[in-house]
Amino acid sequence: MKPPVFEYVSPATLDDAIAALSAPDAGDVKVLAGGQSFVPLLSLRLAQPSLVVDINRIDELASITEEAGVLTIGSLVRQRQAEHSDVVKKACPLMAEALPFIGHTAIRNRGTIGGSIAHADPAAELPTVAACLDAELVARGPGGERTIPAAEFFTGFFTTALAEDEILTAVRVRSAGPGTGAAYEEVARRHGDFAMVGVGAQVRLDGDVVAEARIALSGVDIAPVRASRAEAALAGRTVDDSILEEAAQAAVADLSPSSDLHGSAAYRKHVAGVLIRKTVATAAARARENR
Repeated sequence: MKPPVFEYVSPATLDDAIAALSAPDAGDVKVLAGGQSFVPLLSLRLAQPSLVVDINRIDELASITEEAGVLTIGSLVRQRQAEHSDVVKKACPLMAEALPFIGHTAIRNRGTIGGSIAHADPAAELPTVAACLDAELVARGPGGERTIPAAEFFTGFFTTALAEDEILTAVRVRSAGPGTGAAYEEVARRHGDFAMVGVGAQVRLDGDVVAEARIALSGVDIAPVRASRAEAALAGRTVDDSILEEAAQAAVADLSPSSDLHGSAAYRKHVAGVLIRKTVATAAARARENR
């Protein structure tokens, strides 16, 4: 199919983009970043906007910086750029681990960090990373700038807390320090497909004891899921096979995934348990190496 007819603007500044989004006569407006999710929706006419605001000329949205223990990634940073960034690898190893799972290289060359998070596909990797790390999502609109915690950002199936006249401008996460390790794993029908189940884990050790554990899952609900009971089961304990099994069982007990043509609910729960054990063990091992 061909895309529907729509108006198109390509502002060079964030203020101009917000003005286009919030114009009284704008109608149904959509933002175009990398286009790896939005353009297929246009082609299938699942999205039929009256106006498309292309933000690719807004250079201020395309930077990666780390300052005072906080990593800030602009929403227009390409996934491939972040994947190969030494700053991201050091400050946010979980994101660096997750990025290679996104589609294929050609997709990551165009796809953006902010675009994937704002699209909020419950099977996608970057929303899971954001949820796992309690990321702060920075939004700008006609009323100014606000920061939305990841726990409040993903509100449902492909749905976020962004207002219609707001643009996601940046993602902020606390930089990983010494004694921290991360791992990301997923199971998909074939390489490049969305995950049936994905798990991201980050572990910070104090000696051999878990000082903090963070675990999030994709593909098991209408939005990324934090495995809070599994995190609590790991806290203050030394990681071994029995603790890993306890944490996995605690997480799986809270899951209520749906069955579809890709896999049954029971299969998804089984895979979730396996991946939790694997990612936490790997993250803990890397944390020991990173003291």
